[in-house]
Amino acid sequence: MNTRRPLDDSKAPAALSVSLNDDKSFFSVGLEDGFRIYNARTCDLVASQDDLNGGIGSAEMVDRTNFLALVGGGKQPKFPQNKVIIWDDKKKSKAITLEFRTAVQRVRISRSHIVVVLLNSVNLYKFSTTPDKIGAFETTNNPFGLCCLGARLLAFPGRTPGHVQLVELASRNVSIVPAHAAPLRALDLSRDDRVLATASEKGTLLRVWATANCSRLAELRRGVDPAAIFALAISPAATHLAVTSDKSTLHIFDLPPLRGAAAADRAASPAPPAEGPNWEMVSSDPHLPNAPNTKKYGIFSTLPLMPRVVTDTYSLTSAHFEIGDEPEGWAPAGAVNRPGISPSRSVPIPGVPGGRPPKGVIGWLNNETMVVVGAGHDARWEQFSLRLADEGRRVLVRDGWRRYME
Repeated sequence: MNTRRPLDDSKAPAALSVSLNDDKSFFSVGLEDGFRIYNARTCDLVASQDDLNGGIGSAEMVDRTNFLALVGGGKQPKFPQNKVIIWDDKKKSKAITLEFRTAVQRVRISRSHIVVVLLNSVNLYKFSTTPDKIGAFETTNNPFGLCCLGARLLAFPGRTPGHVQLVELASRNVSIVPAHAAPLRALDLSRDDRVLATASEKGTLLRVWATANCSRLAELRRGVDPAAIFALAISPAATHLAVTSDKSTLHIFDLPPLRGAAAADRAASPAPPAEGPNWEMVSSDPHLPNAPNTKKYGIFSTLPLMPRVVTDTYSLTSAHFEIGDEPEGWAPAGAVNRPGISPSRSVPIPGVPGGRPPKGVIGWLNNETMVVVGAGHDARWEQFSLRLADEGRRVLVRDGWRRYME
């Protein structure tokens, strides 16, 4: 008699994956029987395809169009994991199929390009009715499918662990950023492609780079203890960096201006709306001034011979976000090796980037407001805003939240 408990003993509908589109206006969700699309600002359901009779491990929207890039996944995948399906949701049918020899880790897609990430390579295509392969690049092991597709640049892990390859889409010229000594865990490109943010598997230090010359702009400390970084997200004006981790904390850092960059290149931040009764104050720190390069230990950070944990730049504010309660075997990606979690209960979910439903996916709606979205059985959407509190301190306010699968 088989007395083992199933890996997934919950009967609640589960979101296998979640991903935001290019301008962060929508997020798409992969399900065991199809996919859904939600408005990122309101968390309202805008489209669904729940009768595909098979699982979708990854669904990526093409901007605001009716096209999505789908990869099969879950218990009974709709499509093989080595195929990328470009789905026309208006016609409810497959428009393009790309097939590979190994499993697809992730897809990034825009109106002009398709990027397919495999475990040890990145494949670049021109987006057309018959996609033209214009580049293939070797990488180190990339189980999380790390890749950022911008208007001009493509960023992904290099052939050396901890390095980043920056590829110019027009010329396919490659630059190397020696970002970290440990393997990479998260990447993000600014919307103008001029700034790159990186984090390693250690998760204590974050680094910010100028893509024009691969110079380092800043080094930021998330904390002292190691953590699994879930996501990095640069604000639209590249003035702030948001970070989530398995510590269930959302950090906001100030970013330095690019040298020689004109003020006109920075988008103006909209004025914050008037306070409302439904706001929930989730974090504030009276010791953190509203100024760039925040030093957590104040005047002590300027003294000579002080340890780095004292002199480093910390976040200007932080907040708690909800990872949610997941059944055994559905721990967030990166947290499966924690004490108390058996490796035998941590078999990757087929077709899902990183093998686990993602948590803490960040999307900036404007320069002051962001959403944090997670997948899984306890799939949540939360909206946060940066606000000015007493004495000019910056705080994070939670404007609202929802379990979007209910």
